[in-house]
Amino acid sequence: MAEEKTIVRNRRAQHFYEIVRTYEAGLVLTGPEVKSLRAGRANIEEAYVAPSHNELYLINMHISPYTEAGRFNPPDPYRPRKLLLHAREIKRLIGSIAQKGYTIVPLRLYFNERGYAKVEIALARGKKLHDRREELKRRAQRRDMERELKRKRHL
Repeated sequence: MAEEKTIVRNRRAQHFYEIVRTYEAGLVLTGPEVKSLRAGRANIEEAYVAPSHNELYLINMHISPYTEAGRFNPPDPYRPRKLLLHAREIKRLIGSIAQKGYTIVPLRLYFNERGYAKVEIALARGKKLHDRREELKRRAQRRDMERELKRKRHL
């Protein structure tokens, strides 16, 4: 069996959001969009998930048009894409984002073992500026400690 192949990650999500829970969702895509994803031509940095009529849509994800596909009527690169989840998961997520401060962000886009395009989404709470600064300080301290330990081992 083949393994998962990550297409793109949303690195900014870990920085700006506190991840509460993650979900795996399928995507409704057209053929040329899948070909474009296989070529690694997608961007989810500015994407987010929004509910509409008891369904969830991935908004603002960019998939570059596949140039080898027909030149007539290429799909909009930023069109909303429907997410495929179980009904109870959709209801739970819609109820959660109704609470103040919660949102749903995509973390990564990948092909699973069976070759299906999937998106890992997360229920997240926005971090405050001081929380982000604290996290950056902790990372810098950890990096300095590891560097010092490494230097002492080599002496």
